[in-house]
Amino acid sequence: MRKTALLFLFFLFVFNGIGQELNCLVTINSDQIAGSNQQVFGTLQKALTEYINQTKWTNKTVKSEERIDCAMTIIVTSRNDNNFTATLQVQSTRPVYNSSYAAPVLNLKDNEFNFKYNEFDPIFYNKNQYDSNLISTVVFYVYVILGLDADTFALYGGEPELKEAQNAMLQAQQSGIASWQNVVGKQNRFLLIDNLLSSKLKAYRKTLYDYHRKGMDNLISSKVIAQQQIEDSVLSLESIFNKSVGNYLIRVFFDAKSEELVNLYSEPTETKRKQRLLQALKRISPNNNPSWSKFN
Repeated sequence: MRKTALLFLFFLFVFNGIGQELNCLVTINSDQIAGSNQQVFGTLQKALTEYINQTKWTNKTVKSEERIDCAMTIIVTSRNDNNFTATLQVQSTRPVYNSSYAAPVLNLKDNEFNFKYNEFDPIFYNKNQYDSNLISTVVFYVYVILGLDADTFALYGGEPELKEAQNAMLQAQQSGIASWQNVVGKQNRFLLIDNLLSSKLKAYRKTLYDYHRKGMDNLISSKVIAQQQIEDSVLSLESIFNKSVGNYLIRVFFDAKSEELVNLYSEPTETKRKQRLLQALKRISPNNNPSWSKFN
């Protein structure tokens, strides 16, 4: 009887630990907060790490080796008791088929991440109501990571997760915090999820699929054909250029992909549309012109 009970507990532990979707590195940098009690930052870092990595975010069955590698880096710039001013860097990658390379999918910086936190406050998300900017923001980006990752494997495959991110945004709007509001010209959380789910801007998500599934995943087996697919997918971003305020999705894409593209085209290629690609890059992403000058 005792052995049966132990086996039950063992399998309960094992199966409860299977299925979590994320392998997230959470880092809280408090170097700018001199003389402050540093223990609270360590407590929060541990709590967020456990919450993100131990929560089952979707109904998908995920093997441990299929978990998404991602990172959230919180840089705290000021503190007033339990009120914190910070920035948040969100990054994620996805593996490239038949290689050890992980392609960046998201590399986004949120400059307006202000939150309240008392040490040992529970980290819990209620999808039906707003509780705190800390939890809503973290959950919002968790679902953005999940949604965009799924989009790279199946055309519009991340729709359910992006809808969950949208729900987190809608609930958080009642806070009155500007990052959740529809502010003309403001590149914030509202604009990010609004653009990602916009029917007029679906070319962005198709680009994610074509670029990764048809392009990157075939680099090993057929480099020339794969690079042609990459070129075609990036060129398709021209169709959404100037359709979104400040071209936010264009910026999001190249914040993640500019270095990768330079690495792909730093050597001579046999593709026919490389010069056409270079012209388009200079037009739709001029901030990265120093990088585009490295194309061979």
